[in-house]
Amino acid sequence: MYVTTFYSFKGGVGRTMALVNTAVELVRRGHRVLAVDFDLEAPGLDTFGVLRPAGDVPGIIDFVGEYLISKQAPNVERFISEAPGVGAGAGQLWIMPSGAQRATYAADFSRIDWGALYDQHDGYLLFEDLKEQWKQVVRPDYVLIDSRTGHTDTGGICTRQLPDAVAILFFPNDQNLRGLSKVVHDIRAESRESRTSLIDLHFVMSNVPDLDDEDRILEEKIDAFREQLGFRRGPLVVHRYDSLSLLNQVVFTKDRPRSRLAREYCDLVSEIVSRNLADRDGALDYLGRVSRSWRRGGVSYESPDVMDRKLEEIERVHARDGEVLFALGAFLEDYRRRSEFVGSLFDRAIAAGHEPPQAYLKRAHFRADSGDAAGAGEDALRVLRSDDVPPPLVREAISLMAPDELGAVAESVAVASLGLDDRIWIASTLAETPDEIGVAVSILEPIIEGRELGEDQRVEARSALALCYMGIARCNQAAKLLRDRERGVAEMDIRDAFNYGMAVWGATEEIANEPFGRVVELDREDDSPSDEHPNYLQCLAIANWAAGDRSKALELVRRAREAVGESRGPTFSCWRYRRVPAREFLEDLDEIETLINGDASRKPHFMTAGAAPD
Repeated sequence: MYVTTFYSFKGGVGRTMALVNTAVELVRRGHRVLAVDFDLEAPGLDTFGVLRPAGDVPGIIDFVGEYLISKQAPNVERFISEAPGVGAGAGQLWIMPSGAQRATYAADFSRIDWGALYDQHDGYLLFEDLKEQWKQVVRPDYVLIDSRTGHTDTGGICTRQLPDAVAILFFPNDQNLRGLSKVVHDIRAESRESRTSLIDLHFVMSNVPDLDDEDRILEEKIDAFREQLGFRRGPLVVHRYDSLSLLNQVVFTKDRPRSRLAREYCDLVSEIVSRNLADRDGALDYLGRVSRSWRRGGVSYESPDVMDRKLEEIERVHARDGEVLFALGAFLEDYRRRSEFVGSLFDRAIAAGHEPPQAYLKRAHFRADSGDAAGAGEDALRVLRSDDVPPPLVREAISLMAPDELGAVAESVAVASLGLDDRIWIASTLAETPDEIGVAVSILEPIIEGRELGEDQRVEARSALALCYMGIARCNQAAKLLRDRERGVAEMDIRDAFNYGMAVWGATEEIANEPFGRVVELDREDDSPSDEHPNYLQCLAIANWAAGDRSKALELVRRAREAVGESRGPTFSCWRYRRVPAREFLEDLDEIETLINGDASRKPHFMTAGAAPD
């Protein structure tokens, strides 16, 4: 049960209207909601059609009056009425009105001395009992309290004793600012001095005219409120809505859900929900916020003690909610790295039915990092059994599989369900080990043989497959593929010309001058800015050497060394036709330099060792 009080220092800001719209929207989202009218001098919740009781139901005044006579808290059931027909599914709405609207209402209210109630009649315990009865009898997810304006005897009950949160509605003028300063100070003092949990404050600037602020009047007022009331983010805004429908007390979230006013009330609902850790949406929102904060700067969203207490509450309350448990595990993996506990959260989440491919992939990464390669492979295979996995996640899953499991990749549901472009892209990224390259070949060969390829797709698939053939020492097949349909060297682009030259070298162990000359010519004719990628410079170095320009080749080797120092991660090396770490790439450049300087015994690794690691 999460209690939120709606408070305003002055009237005329639409506080009760905001509460009713919030209540109805929460019910529409499937929540159980109790609305309590504590605006005892000017009650109005029960004037809204959705909250109008079937009869003259007693309320807060009558509840307190009976207590003062009997000295025992009455059964709250008699003071609450259900509002049928508002929600769908599990959503339900109840009202506890201010009191029975009979002729004696004003006299009944005036007879209650609220100071004496607390000082002499254990009023604090009475309202703690009332709160517990709400929880036991109604079992609401949310209690929304409509509080009276100004500084009153009942104000402290509504803003400091009962609530978990207070939505403070205000019009941005000096009168509201002066009045709210004390109220906000008192709420924060209550949180620090006598409560185990802080009272969340939601600042809502309401009844705001929709006008240009060309003189920065509104902006300056907001700055003044932010500074004096101590809120960091800008307030939520509910604009003035000029319509006669307000006379009929229309509930916008129910009757006009596409209106701007309804959207603004829904923003308020989302803000309230986001602070309620017992609500799964609130728990997920909190975990999302702390995760973003931690990833941005590696700092806690709030103090470690407060955060740990909230995380423990989330785990306890949502012990059977797979999605929440998974989000909790994902955050704790970054935040605390408590391996056994994080692993158990992932296991519990999946066991509870949270089984999207992303969950198995996350657990696969966790298992791999924990040294459980077999478990990581099992989860990666589960990812590949799904038919709705985005290509980057398919690629991640493949990277987590053991070599003896890679044979299942090409025929997997995840790969087979992708479009041609995505399959070609995945295959082109598999270039670090002979086993990966073998998978790429098994993906690309059926694509090349198919009839549904467009010309651009055919060109891309052919080039990618040729590189794969080279990486597993099938140079004859690579050369044949690149010269498909009697295509001459003069028709090749720079990429295919170079790879064709390397394929012929690998197949015949002789240098074919024509393709390497084509590479040098195309590079010279290219007016675009110089490509300083290490692989491109490495390829140009070999091409210029083969074309007879030794000094240019050595310069390109030097530039490639400089470029690889600035690159991140593995780099594709044409000396091996595999993607290799920077250290191996630099070793390849050393061997190429030796070749350029006249050592004819030097041969590319893909020729001398096939695809096997050195």
